[in-house]
Amino acid sequence: MLEISNLNQSYGKSHILWDLSMAIEKGSCACLSGRNGVGKTTLLKCIMGLLPISAGAIRFAGEDITRSTPEGRARAGIGYVPQGRMIFPLLSVEENLRVALAARRDGLREIPPLVYEIFPVLKQMLSRRGGDLSGGQQQQLAIGRALVLDPLLLVLDEPTEGIQPNIVREIGDVITRLNREFGMTVLLVEQKLPFARRLASHFTILERGRVVASAAANELDEQTIQRYLAV
Repeated sequence: MLEISNLNQSYGKSHILWDLSMAIEKGSCACLSGRNGVGKTTLLKCIMGLLPISAGAIRFAGEDITRSTPEGRARAGIGYVPQGRMIFPLLSVEENLRVALAARRDGLREIPPLVYEIFPVLKQMLSRRGGDLSGGQQQQLAIGRALVLDPLLLVLDEPTEGIQPNIVREIGDVITRLNREFGMTVLLVEQKLPFARRLASHFTILERGRVVASAAANELDEQTIQRYLAV
């Protein structure tokens, strides 16, 4: 589904990602993990075309998207839920959702019923401004906006950050349902290991901008956790 080959990225003179290669299989739920500052969010922004890369290649669904625009990647079928949610606070819930319709591959101009099925609270709050929602509701809106695209791959950056525990559980259930019931491929950046282990079928761990471990979730051993994930 997604193949990253020998990717390098720099901020000025700071080299952030080093010869990074990884692959996300179709239908999987993969977790990208590692301590703060190892390059996880930078990698997601490179995948989405929000940051330029200095070397390497990115392929999605068999197509080379290395030089595609962020809009082109969305139209190709990649839905992105950024860290911090990044909703439009002055727009209504409905307007936030409708923004994503412009990038749909099939030209649909109505919000898909699936969004309201997954997050019924959004249908109850269509006229409310995004900035007036709670943190958990804003995260639901951010995920709902990505689902408007009907994505083949859903990319989520720290979806549990700043969210109350009961909503964290709900969001985990939604991601699991999207992955297992609807067959949506998921790439998740998450620091909360119990949450990630409940969802993920595969882990890739970064350290200083490099892949240092990659394994099925049931093969993630305590030694690796202590070496690369313990704080």
